[in-house]
Amino acid sequence: MEVLRCGIHGFGEAIGIDVDEFRVFWKLRFAGEHARQAAYRLIVSTRKDVDAQEGSQDVCFDSGRHESNEQRNVLCKPKGGFRSTTLYYWTVRVWDQDGNEATSAVNEFYTSYPRSSRLLPPYSMNQTYMPHTSLIFRTWFEDEANRWKAVWIGDGGDKPIYLRKSLSFERKPSRVIVLASGLGHFNLSVNGQPASPHVLDPGWTNYHKTVQFVGYDVTDKVLNGENVVGAHVGNGFYAGDQGDRFFWPMYEDNTYVRYGNELCFFAEIHVHYEDTHEVIISDPTWKVRKSATTLANIYASENHDRGLYPVGWDAPGFDAADWQPAKPLTGPRGKLRYQSQPPVVLHDTLVPVSQKTVKPGVIMYDLGQNSSIMVRVAATGLAGTEYRVKYSETIGEDGLVLMPDPLFKEFETGVYSKIRLAGHGEQEVWTPDFSFTSARYIQIEGASLDGEWGLPIIHSLTARHASSAAQRLGFVKTDKEDVNALINACYWTFSSNIFSYHTDCPQIEKFGWLEVSSLLFPATQYVRDMEAVYSKILDDIIDTQESSGLVPTMAPLVRYMCGPMHDTITWGGAVCLLPEMIKRYYGSTAVFAKIYRPCVQYMEYMEGKERVGGLIEHGLGDWGRDIAFGNHQANIETAIYYKCLRNVALMARELGYTSDESRFTGWAERIYAVYNEQLLVVDKQTYPYAFYTSRDNPGSQDRTMVAQAVALQFDLVPPQHRSDIIAAFVAAAEDSGHVMLAGEIGLKYLWNTLGEPDVDRPDIVLDMARQEEHPSYMRFLRRGETSLLEFWQDNCRSKCHDMLGTIYEWFYDYALGVRPTADAYRTWSLRPCFRAEFDFVEGEVESPYGLISVRFDRRDRQDGKAVVEVTVPTGTIATLILPGANSTAEFSRLPADDARRHEGRTLELLQGQYRLEITP
Repeated sequence: MEVLRCGIHGFGEAIGIDVDEFRVFWKLRFAGEHARQAAYRLIVSTRKDVDAQEGSQDVCFDSGRHESNEQRNVLCKPKGGFRSTTLYYWTVRVWDQDGNEATSAVNEFYTSYPRSSRLLPPYSMNQTYMPHTSLIFRTWFEDEANRWKAVWIGDGGDKPIYLRKSLSFERKPSRVIVLASGLGHFNLSVNGQPASPHVLDPGWTNYHKTVQFVGYDVTDKVLNGENVVGAHVGNGFYAGDQGDRFFWPMYEDNTYVRYGNELCFFAEIHVHYEDTHEVIISDPTWKVRKSATTLANIYASENHDRGLYPVGWDAPGFDAADWQPAKPLTGPRGKLRYQSQPPVVLHDTLVPVSQKTVKPGVIMYDLGQNSSIMVRVAATGLAGTEYRVKYSETIGEDGLVLMPDPLFKEFETGVYSKIRLAGHGEQEVWTPDFSFTSARYIQIEGASLDGEWGLPIIHSLTARHASSAAQRLGFVKTDKEDVNALINACYWTFSSNIFSYHTDCPQIEKFGWLEVSSLLFPATQYVRDMEAVYSKILDDIIDTQESSGLVPTMAPLVRYMCGPMHDTITWGGAVCLLPEMIKRYYGSTAVFAKIYRPCVQYMEYMEGKERVGGLIEHGLGDWGRDIAFGNHQANIETAIYYKCLRNVALMARELGYTSDESRFTGWAERIYAVYNEQLLVVDKQTYPYAFYTSRDNPGSQDRTMVAQAVALQFDLVPPQHRSDIIAAFVAAAEDSGHVMLAGEIGLKYLWNTLGEPDVDRPDIVLDMARQEEHPSYMRFLRRGETSLLEFWQDNCRSKCHDMLGTIYEWFYDYALGVRPTADAYRTWSLRPCFRAEFDFVEGEVESPYGLISVRFDRRDRQDGKAVVEVTVPTGTIATLILPGANSTAEFSRLPADDARRHEGRTLELLQGQYRLEITP
């Protein structure tokens, strides 16, 4: 038996924890089929030899031996909380039912200030009249150990800056931790090296409410003698800088909202020795100067002058005599919170599959894959010569960048970076400091491949895929190449939209539209470990919620939208939908306490929007069907409303709010009744079965796939009518010619319904995907696309939009056959896809309890049998669902086990690896 991995729910990293309680988890590996965890003990200490400190004063939390099989959502709540700026160590010891035990490796976390005001202390700009010794400042400087000490600093301007601090240590520290933030984004370095692989720190928030800080362990970068901490600070969304380029958040009057007008930075350098702890803070002793990056427009437009770059500025030995003292600044309004979500990092390196000089001075590179990127260009040229870098998802017949949508032609001319060379003879490397975009094609202007025309020479160009550092969880592939290409396109599109928030487009908008967070949660949890990302999105929602209770359509909110673009439950309902999905897929209720009241307020707001006794129909409906027509408002929006109410009742039960649970349960039952009273047609005059109609055309009835699927997937169908509604759904699908007559919202529920055991129509799914004309996924791929487009159009403005990617869920849930049936996959079902055209499907899902792997193979078989290999993680139980009551399975548990035989519809598999031969 072995404890494989431990972690803290809702935290991507653990250097700067700013809460006094959290919940932890661990994964196990037991060799025995029937072995199980019977008890655990969680110990947290300030000493690394945790287990040796049992009962000592260094132990801040000890659960004692707790008889339980729980491995997730385990509360750690020390009496009196955690000490500030302290390194903690923790272990988990587990026992099985026979008394065998195993202890985890030692885990670490470092605290910041869990009980502070979450604000930096005020810096009086007039020490003559208002010195910090005045009584008015007294309470700000009390409780020294538990308060922030640093000062926001900068140069008072809104263009990128370099900041540096030279310092020396009297002896070698045992640990050096930096807690820092720079707005909009910053890159931290120590002695000329990046402090971490992060890019685009800190995460985007509503800076009027929340400012994230980041923790870095830089112990291994500290030198004897002089050390230098450097920070390069750019605009981001905090002080958005359009320059002379494109900037999406513009209003109609060509203005845009800034959170602040001064780029700012703070740092606390915590130097720990074996016996003491000292803090070095950002203050006017730091030095500042303007950056060689003179424009940092987050919409992929930067200006960089290599001739202005101060080589070695963040390393020891640099002469900063002409730099200015940093100015203390007021800084942002928002309160400091630890960057809890995983950082953004650079993943795959994309090497061009082709390069071509399209015309004199213009080179086009094809990366072969559209994705969110930051490029790297190496060039040489004369001092003062310039080249430009443009990005595109499409090229025209002339081989140049193309924006297919005539409304967004500015993308062809207004999105670019301009690099001026220093001309020192060596290759000069440029990569964006503070911007990213999605692109497949990179167009270099004003340069050549060989020095022709006297232009700068481009020696190399590559790109790195920019995305969240959240753990990648799995894959799925089949024996159908077109299906594999679609799976790959979905993966790249999802990965390209996950940062500190979940956007639906990393190119044009970059906004935090909320519908993709809830709509794509079940799909993205196969791509990455998204718990910490979605937990942070809930913080964004809390910050964005209006006093009326309304949750807007995006969070953070950087551009105010009006009408249904601001108020629609399929977007704002994420406040109630995400907490339940975090529990369902990750087994954690850690977010319930903080999000419960905002959920209640949102439901109370929505109650005021009810029509005809309880329907909600004022929003965007099935957005994406005919682009923005708004089909199925009452069906979809009321179903979401019903689910939100059920989720609030669930949270009330978990939190012990008995009266609230009854209130919201009754409320949901009222909506259930109204939904069926207004939308369910049972007279069987039009069709020989009951069906759901929309209210799109008052006074008439229709029978659509979306109306039936939504009712089925939200458990709104009375049991006696379920078979009728399935019949209505299948009939509507057949009448459509297997065409996706749905927008982005309804589409998900088509796939979910077609995969249900009592529907089971994979043929319709694949027919829909393969249509010759739009709507069609395969039309995208046949035209050479490598990611998903925003709408069902050939000439679409955005080609890395993930909102249409809900079919990805079907490939795991149905084709691979893996579906959770209890929280966090504690129990799960495996239904091999005998009815589909696939003869081979293979995939993995790194579930919260461990790796699930499945391999289904019936290639070259004439007897209809299939071999299925499956791994069931420790602590979980899989239910194998066979095609029929008379199906048989010959199987054995690996590596060596006597063959067993089972006949019947279901077979329970305990932890371990299995090989089965199934006769359907």
